[in-house]
Amino acid sequence: MTDTKEFRSGMALLGSAVCVITSDGPEERVGFTASAVCSVTDSPPTLLVCMNSASELAPKVRANGVLCVNVLSADQEEASRAFATRGLSREQRFARASWSTLATGAPVLDGALASFDCSIVQTQNVGTHHIFYCEIKAVRYDDSRDGLAYFKRAYHRLGTNVGGQCLQAEAAR
Repeated sequence: MTDTKEFRSGMALLGSAVCVITSDGPEERVGFTASAVCSVTDSPPTLLVCMNSASELAPKVRANGVLCVNVLSADQEEASRAFATRGLSREQRFARASWSTLATGAPVLDGALASFDCSIVQTQNVGTHHIFYCEIKAVRYDDSRDGLAYFKRAYHRLGTNVGGQCLQAEAAR
């Protein structure tokens, strides 16, 4: 069996988009940085988000029942760092950016490359993590920006910033 250190070293070579996951509801507005996000199916549009069960935010996200996956643009590295830093309060994290909402009321990061506004439809526990299965209620994206990726334990800019357009669409319900 592979040990944790070997697993983490191998996973550092699997590049991924950097996301700030946000939630709001009866358990207050919360957020965290994540790279463990992926598409599940497009009918209905669903993705999954993995979150460490030991986080004090995990039960709050679960109780809120909604979340937004904000895929960061290359110029939003500071937002990633703010939501990953343990010493900052929730208020300080959210104060470092501009926010709006879509269908569920979860905070949507203005200027994000893409934002997937979701209802949590199922939660599963695997090892040290919660897996949230999230049905997408609305999407906002801007393909004119470059993306932010995490690879070899460092941030990297992706894309060429060739003029795109800002689009907003309501996902199929």
